[in-house]
Amino acid sequence: MEPSAPGSSDATRTAASGTPSTLAFGSYRLLQQIGEGGMGEVWLAEQTRPIRRQVALKIIKAGMDTAQVVARFEAERQALALMDHPAIATVFDGGSTPAGRPYFAMEYVKGEPITAYCDRQRLGTKERLELFILVCEGVQHAHQKGIIHRDLKPSNVLVALQNDKPVPKIIDFGVAKATTQHLTERSLFTELGVLIGTPEYMSPEQAELTGLDIDTRTDVYALGVLLYELLTGALPFDRKLLREKGLDEVRRTIREVEPPRPSTRITQQGSASTEAATNRRTEPARLASQLRGDLDWITMKALEKDRTRRYDTVMGLANDVRRHLHNEPVVAGPPSTAYRVRKFVRRHRFGVAAAATFALLLLGFAATMGVQARRIAQERNRANQEAETARQVSSFLQSLFAASKPGTRSPDSVTVRELLDAGAERIDRELGDQPLVRATLQMTIGEAYLSLGVDPTAQYTHALEVRRQALGPRHPDVAQSLSALGEATDTPSERERLLREALEMQRDLPGVNADDLVLTLIRLSSVLSRQGRYGEAETYARDGLRLARTTHPRPHAIVARAWMRLGVALVEKGEPVEGTEALRAALQAALAVYGPRHRTTWGVREQLANAQWAEGQYAQAEATYREILEAQGPVLGAAHPDRGRTLGNLGAALYCQRKYNEAVVVDRALTCRSHARMLTTCPRWYRYGTCRTRCTASSRCAPRTRVRRSPTTSWPNLNVWPLDPRATRC
Repeated sequence: MEPSAPGSSDATRTAASGTPSTLAFGSYRLLQQIGEGGMGEVWLAEQTRPIRRQVALKIIKAGMDTAQVVARFEAERQALALMDHPAIATVFDGGSTPAGRPYFAMEYVKGEPITAYCDRQRLGTKERLELFILVCEGVQHAHQKGIIHRDLKPSNVLVALQNDKPVPKIIDFGVAKATTQHLTERSLFTELGVLIGTPEYMSPEQAELTGLDIDTRTDVYALGVLLYELLTGALPFDRKLLREKGLDEVRRTIREVEPPRPSTRITQQGSASTEAATNRRTEPARLASQLRGDLDWITMKALEKDRTRRYDTVMGLANDVRRHLHNEPVVAGPPSTAYRVRKFVRRHRFGVAAAATFALLLLGFAATMGVQARRIAQERNRANQEAETARQVSSFLQSLFAASKPGTRSPDSVTVRELLDAGAERIDRELGDQPLVRATLQMTIGEAYLSLGVDPTAQYTHALEVRRQALGPRHPDVAQSLSALGEATDTPSERERLLREALEMQRDLPGVNADDLVLTLIRLSSVLSRQGRYGEAETYARDGLRLARTTHPRPHAIVARAWMRLGVALVEKGEPVEGTEALRAALQAALAVYGPRHRTTWGVREQLANAQWAEGQYAQAEATYREILEAQGPVLGAAHPDRGRTLGNLGAALYCQRKYNEAVVVDRALTCRSHARMLTTCPRWYRYGTCRTRCTASSRCAPRTRVRRSPTTSWPNLNVWPLDPRATRC
C-alpha cells in the first residue's frame, strides 16, 4: 500500500489485525512492528522532518485508549522527556495520530537484552559487573528525576554498540511512578488487586497489591534480580514454576521464600551450570568460587525481603560492586577483622608483598644465624675429613711409587700397569677401614686402566659397592660410579641400563657435578649409537653439549668431548657435513685445552678422518690416519688398543683406494702381535672393534667377524676390513 500524504485522515487506518498500516502520518512513516506491550505497540519508523533518521515510535493500542491507559501512556512519555542520560533512551517527540491515538518517538536502540548480549559475547564476571554499573547509573538518574521504573528486566535494558563499546539503554517506563511530582495533568492511580510489573523481577512490596508504598528500593530489588541473572544465568525463582502457581502463591513466594545464594545456585544447576560457566569463559567450580563471598553478599542484600535492609539507593548497590572490583571491603560483607585484612591485602598486594618479603627476610636471617654455627661445624668436619682423605691418598701414592726407587728395583723395569696392579692389591688390604678413600682410589685406578686399554670393570664394581654401603643407594658419588661402570661393561643392554640409572639419579639429586652429568649423557649417546638408535644418540649428545657449554663458557676438556660425541652421532646418523662441523669444533677445543700431542686430540682427529672416509674422501682419511700413527708411536706401546684401532682404519682407507698391497702390510702389522699381549688387551679391543678374527686364542673374539651397521651409516668396518671386494662398502 502506498503511503498517503502526511496529515491524511487515512494515515492511521487499522489493518485487519488491529495494528496501524504502514502508512505515514505527520513526519513519520511506519516500517515494521518491533515490540508490543500491555498498552502500546512499538514500531520502527522513519522520521523525515526536521531531520531524516530512524526512531522507535510507541503508539497506544487500538481499543486501549481508556482514560487510565492514556494517562499511563502520557506519564511514560513525560517520564522519558524528563531524563537525559546515556543509559536511558532519549525521547525526541510526542503527539497524537489523526485518529487521536497518543504516540511518542524515541531513540531507536539497535541492541539486544543485556543478558543475551553478555552470553553471546561470553563476557566474564568482571565485564558483566562493569556493564551492570552503567545500568545502575541510568536508574539512579531516573530516581533523581523522581521516576521509579518498577519493571526493570533484561528486555527493558538493551545493549547497543557505540564507538565499538557496549552501552546499556533502559527503555519502557510504561509502569513508571513519579515520586515527587505529577507527570501529567491527569490523575494516575494503581488499581488494587492488579500486579504491575513482571513477577520474576517484582519486589515484595509490589506483590502486596496496595501500590501505596513503592519507593526507589523497588528498583534496587529488580536490579538485584538482574545481577543474579547476569552472574548465574538463572533467576532467583524458576520462571516456569513461578508462572504455574496461582496469584496468591506467586505473591507468597515473592514475599516470603528466600532464594539460594548465587554460588549455591551454580552448584545446584547441574548441566545448566556448565552452560553458564561456558558463557562466562570459566568452569562451574571456578565460577562458584568467584561468586562466593562478596558477590553473594551484594546480591542477597539487594534481594532482601525487608526493604529497610536493602541498599538505600541504587548508587549504594553500584558502589558496593565497584568496591568488589577494586578489592575493597563491601558494605554488604560481614565487618570481621579477617575479612578486612583480606581485602586490604588484595587492594595493596604489592605493598603487602614487599612488607611480607622484608619480614620473611628478617625471619630467614634470624633462622640462618641460628643454624650457622651447626653448618660451620658440619663444614669444618667435612673439610677435616676431606683433608684426611687427601692425606691418606697422598700417603698411599707415595708408598705405591716407592717401588721404583733405586735399590728396590730397576726404575726402567717398572711399568705403569705394574704400579696400578700393585695399588689395586694394596687398596683392599690397607684401606678396609676407610671405605670412601678406598672407593676414590679404585675409581682413579679404574680410569687409569681404561686409558691403558685394560678392563676396569672390577675396580668400578668394587667402588660402586663400597659407595652404596657408605652413602646409600642414591648419592651423586654412587651415580658417578654407575656411569663409569656403564662405560666399562661389555653387554650393550647392561651398559644402557646402568647409564640410564645413573642419568636418572644425576638429574634428580642436588649437588651433582655438571661434568659428571655430561659424561653420562655422552656415554649413553655412544651406547645408543652402537645399537643403531642414531636419533636418540643425537638427542643425548646435544643435551650433553648444551650443558657442557653452559657450565664452561671457555674451552674445556668436557666441552671437547661433548662436541666430539655430537659429531660422531651426526656422522653415524648419515649427516656427515654437520658432523664434520661439530668435530672441527671439538678439535679446536681439544687443541686449546690439551695441545696437539694428547690422546684426546688424536681421538678427535681420528673421528674427523672417519667422517672423511664416510664422505668418500679416502685419500684425505689415509693421510690423517698416518699422521695420527706417527704421533702415537713415541707415546703408546705397539699393542695399545688406540694404535690398533688407527691401524685398522688406515687399512680400510687403503683398501677402499684399491691399494691392496699396502693394505696387506697394514693387516700383517695389525695381526702379527704377541698372543700374550693380545690376550691381556683383548676385551678392550673387542669393544673398540679392532680385535682380529685370527686371534683364535680368545673365545670372546673368535666369533666376531663383522660389526653390524645401520644402512644409513657409511663408517669404515672397524672390525676387519675385508679383502673380498664384494664384502666392502667402499
